[in-house]
Amino acid sequence: MKRSFSRLIFGVICFLPLFANAQSSTTAVTPVVTPSGQRLNTVNSAVPFLNFTPDARSGAMGDAGVALSPDANSIYWNPSKLVFAPKNAGASLSYTPWLRDLIGDMYYTYLTGYKKVGKNQALGVSLVYFDLGTIQFTTNTGLSAGTFNSREYAFTGSYSARLTKNFSMGVNLKYLNSNLAGSSTVNGNPVRPGATAAADISAYYQNESRDEATGRGLGWAFGGMISNIGGQVSYGSPQRFYIPTNLRLGTAITYYADQFNKFNIALDFNKLMVPTPPINKEKGYLASVFGSFADAPGGFKEELQEINISSGIEYWYNDQFAARLGYFNESNAKGGRKFFTGGVGIRLQDRYGIDFSYLMPVKQGSPLANTFRVSLLIDLTKGIKILDDDEETTEDDTTN
Repeated sequence: MKRSFSRLIFGVICFLPLFANAQSSTTAVTPVVTPSGQRLNTVNSAVPFLNFTPDARSGAMGDAGVALSPDANSIYWNPSKLVFAPKNAGASLSYTPWLRDLIGDMYYTYLTGYKKVGKNQALGVSLVYFDLGTIQFTTNTGLSAGTFNSREYAFTGSYSARLTKNFSMGVNLKYLNSNLAGSSTVNGNPVRPGATAAADISAYYQNESRDEATGRGLGWAFGGMISNIGGQVSYGSPQRFYIPTNLRLGTAITYYADQFNKFNIALDFNKLMVPTPPINKEKGYLASVFGSFADAPGGFKEELQEINISSGIEYWYNDQFAARLGYFNESNAKGGRKFFTGGVGIRLQDRYGIDFSYLMPVKQGSPLANTFRVSLLIDLTKGIKILDDDEETTEDDTTN
C-alpha cells in the first residue's frame, strides 16, 4: 500500500513539470487607490469557482475545513482525511445560489462520494458545476445576437492512504472546463471554451486522548493542502490565465465534555499562489506560482496581507445535532471580504444528514449578502465502521 502510494505521488510530481514551460502574457497592472486612500492590489485568477466553499458545514464555520473531522466533502478540503472517516462509504450533494442580490440565475452544486478500500486506503470522485446564468449577445449596432448559458465544471478523482496510525496523505487529479461564451466572437476576437488539468496534494494528522469512563478528553488534528496545481487557461487567444493554485494550512481542536457533548474549533490559513500584480515579465508556470510567496511589490507586509484567515466553532450533541459559527477575514488591500457565518446540522437514523449555512457580511452592500448553502449527506454503509489497526478482528470478520 505504501509503495503504491509513493508511486502515485511520484507520478503527480512528474506530471507537474509538463506545465513548467507555460508562459504568461499578462501585462503590467497598476494597483487601484480608492478615494479614501486605500491601496487595492487584489490577486486574481481564472476559474475562481475552484476555490468556492462547496458545502454547508464548512460554510457555517467561516470557510474552515482542512483539518475538520472527515466526511464525503473531504475531497475538496483535504482528501487525506477520507481514510479516517468513520463510515466505509458516503456521498454528499450541496447547492448554493451565488450572488443572489446581483444576479438571480447563478448557482453552483457539488456532488461527491468516497469508498474505503480496506482499512488504509480510500478512493473518491467529485463534480462541481457552476452555472453563471444566461448572457445576451448583441451586435455593434445593439441588435440581439442570441443568448448563451455560461457554465464551468471540474471533475476530480481522489486517492488517499494512511501511512501511519495517525498520519495520511492524499492526491486529487482533476479536469476543469470553463465555457463562458461558447464558440463565438466578442469585439472581433474569437472566444473558445477553456480547459486544463490540475492536481492537489494533501496531508493530515489526527490524535486524541479521552477517558473511557466519562468520555471527557481532547482531540487535535492538523491538515495541509496545495490545490489546483496545473496548467493555465486560454479562451482562444494567445493570452493565458492562471488558475487559482492555493495553499491551505489549518488545525482543529476537539473538546469532549462528556459522552454526548463536544466542541470543534477550526482555524485555516489560505494563500493564493498566483502572481501579485503588476506582472511585468514572462515566467514559467512553476516559477511564477511558487515565486508568489515573494513577489508582492509591498514586500513582506503585503505578502502577509495575502493570507486569508478562516475560523469557526462547532457544537455537537450526541453526534445528532450541530450548531456552528464562524468568521472569515481578508485584508482590505486584497479585496476586503469579511463576513460572519452560522448554521446548523442534523443527522437522522445515523445514515442521513442535512447541513445549512448562512453568510452575513460585515459591510453593507456586499455582493455576498444572503448567501446560503444546503448539503445532504448519505452514509452508504448503514453505519458499518471500518476497523482500525489496533482493533481486534472478530471471527465473523475473518471468515467473510
